[in-house]
Amino acid sequence: MAIPDHSNDKGTGSSGVYIQLDELVRLQHKASGFSFLPRQPVHSILSGRHASKLRGRGLNFEELRDYLPGDDTRNIDWKVTARTRTPYVRVYTEEKDRTVWLLIDQRVGMFFGSKERMKSVVAAEVAAISAWRVLSVGDRVGALVFNDSEISVVPPHRSRERVMQILKQVVEKNHALNSNPDLEPDADKLNEVLKQVSILARHDCLVCLITDADGINPETQRHITRLSEHNDVLTAFIYDPLEKEIPAAGRLRFADSGGQLEADTSSKKLRTDFQSAFEQKLERIQSASCRFSIPVLPLQTTQPVSEQIREALGHHQGTKRF
Repeated sequence: MAIPDHSNDKGTGSSGVYIQLDELVRLQHKASGFSFLPRQPVHSILSGRHASKLRGRGLNFEELRDYLPGDDTRNIDWKVTARTRTPYVRVYTEEKDRTVWLLIDQRVGMFFGSKERMKSVVAAEVAAISAWRVLSVGDRVGALVFNDSEISVVPPHRSRERVMQILKQVVEKNHALNSNPDLEPDADKLNEVLKQVSILARHDCLVCLITDADGINPETQRHITRLSEHNDVLTAFIYDPLEKEIPAAGRLRFADSGGQLEADTSSKKLRTDFQSAFEQKLERIQSASCRFSIPVLPLQTTQPVSEQIREALGHHQGTKRF
């Protein structure tokens, strides 16, 4: 994938090349107007109208009591009822909080952006908005922040200090990105992260994968299958419009960690092949999401992140924000 050479821009968050900690902190004020809980506006990708739906917080068993008219018959404890010859129901209460795991991709392939921001910057913003939102509703948030060589685990906790710890890890790995050819891409790191979180996320967690999905393969689907048996999984798919479609702009020079390439974008075949590769990648993501009822949130680099999230998960005009 093409990576523009912005190595001299390091530390200039406003350029869209690198993110700064204070920028992620300010996003706390953008973390509203959407929810990760199952009660959703009808247009949300998490609503009951769609194939993908989150289960929300888990339930704790509270007590057994006599059946009362109007009780849900699905909650009848048939073993106790048969033994006592009196109908009993099991009473549950919703857990006060749940754990949300953010898997934040800062691999070298994310160091790409054609206009506004790098994919790595968008991923950082998604992580910050998500973390602040989770904290605001009283849930615990943890993270696995990864690049091509390292996975940093931040254990879940319900505190501002924990969110700041996550954001600092994101900024550290974000600032380590550059177009240096010594940075070796590792497509297998995605599966390593999924394998690790499947051990950490026991049950009723929300696992939010924030990535460009580089490295997705059959092994990825096996890890997601294991995760989705007892947890919810949501994928924030980060992409740049140039990855989707190359404009007919004549000869252009591209660079990645392996060197430079000059291509004639006026070639219809080149543009068609490029678009086909993107569509195949998207098809693999959507296929896995449909099979396991996993919502996919496409986010592009040229639009404000908070607006895209609210459009997909939150309010529309006339809907109350929460």
